[in-house]
Amino acid sequence: MSLTVAVQMDPIQNIRIAGDTTFALLLEAQRRGHTLVYYTPDRLSMQGRRVTARVERLSVQDVEGAHFTLAPPERIDLAEADVVLMRQDPPFDMAYITATHMLERIHPETLVVNDPFEVRNAPEKLFVLDFPELMPPTLISRDKAEIEAFRLEHGTVAMKPLHGHGGAAVFKVTEKDPNFGSMFDLFATTFREAWVVQRYLDRVTEGDKRIILVDGVAMGAVNRVPAANDIRSNMVRGGAASASELTEREREICATIGPELAGRGLILVGIDVIDGHLTEINVTSPTGIRAIQRLGGPDLSAAVWDAIESRIAARKGV
Repeated sequence: MSLTVAVQMDPIQNIRIAGDTTFALLLEAQRRGHTLVYYTPDRLSMQGRRVTARVERLSVQDVEGAHFTLAPPERIDLAEADVVLMRQDPPFDMAYITATHMLERIHPETLVVNDPFEVRNAPEKLFVLDFPELMPPTLISRDKAEIEAFRLEHGTVAMKPLHGHGGAAVFKVTEKDPNFGSMFDLFATTFREAWVVQRYLDRVTEGDKRIILVDGVAMGAVNRVPAANDIRSNMVRGGAASASELTEREREICATIGPELAGRGLILVGIDVIDGHLTEINVTSPTGIRAIQRLGGPDLSAAVWDAIESRIAARKGV
């Protein structure tokens, strides 16, 4: 089965291929003989019922600094593609939401991964609240009295913006932290939406595990340990990655949420687990595939493409 695959992503010349999940997906698609075309979100257009993009034919190779070749641009109707990979990084802002509305017009006849309707309706730090029994105590609010009451009940907390990403603006706030008032003022002037306030998990120092699920099934994991002077485990913030297996508790978490993910058409998902507590469900542009492979695990991009091809074959009756 040869497919035309359009990838909507950030500028390909800027990615670091050693850790980029989108690049892993492109390598595997090309290996399978699929045709790749590339565009950035600003080149997405809609006129009437037609959703188009100014794309460039793409070929890739796993060579840092020489990892892509582009053909001259051309305008195509995205309904003519078999698959669109929606892989631009957050922020999850109105530009991101607008792109989901546009791509929803062609899905599922053109398979958009992940389903744009479900991406729009599953913000990472809100969707996870559908599973409170798996989480640490969590408050979504910008009301100072509510936050202070939550701190009084739970002690030290982690505080972060609701639609933040990549570990940006994540703070540890102790029970009697003298900086809380200033931090509240800073958040209030910087972020219009509510914030996430979560009981702080001391064992984050042992790692924040990223688990990759494909079509609702746990496929692999990488443990990310914060640097000695930081609470954030994100690898872009200096977190150190190590190979990891799933614990019984983590398998229980995946078994609980997996059917919901598959039912929503969320083919590629990355969840974050700290000390047996689910903290986020990442559906926009989850990463981790390259890290898992680099540390001796399987290349999960193959499993992703198996799932995509299976869905397309079922739709076409192949």
